[in-house]
Amino acid sequence: MKRTFAILSLVLVMTFAAVAQTASQAKPEQLTKKQLNTLIASAKTPAEHNRIATYYQAKSADFLAQAKEHESMVAAYKANTFLSSDKNRASTIDHCEYFVTTFNALAGNSQELAKLHQRMASEAPETMTPTGK
Repeated sequence: MKRTFAILSLVLVMTFAAVAQTASQAKPEQLTKKQLNTLIASAKTPAEHNRIATYYQAKSADFLAQAKEHESMVAAYKANTFLSSDKNRASTIDHCEYFVTTFNALAGNSQELAKLHQRMASEAPETMTPTGK
C-alpha cells in the first residue's frame, strides 16, 4: 500500500512538473501586419530585428504546413478511383500542386527574410544613444 502510494505520488509530481514546464514555455509573439510594418520601418536594435526574424520564421513554418496539407490533398485526389475518368481530376490535382509549389516558395522567402534580420540583429548596436549614434 505504501509502495503504491509512493509510486502514485511520484507520478503525480512528475506530471505536475511536466505541465508546469509546458505552461511556462511562452507562445511566440504574434505581430499584426501594422505592427510588423512599423517595426520594419524603425528597427535598429538586435531585439527589434530578432522580433522580425521570429515573425518570418513563424510565417515560414505556417507556409510549410499549408504546403504539406496540399500535398496530402494531391495524394487523396490521386487515390480516389472515382475521379480517375473525371475531367476535373486533373484540375483539382493541378490546383493543389500549384499551392504546394507556392507555399514552399513563400516558406523559403520567409526563411530568407528571417536570416537577413538575424544578420541585421548581429550587426546592430545593442543600444542607441538619444542622438541616434
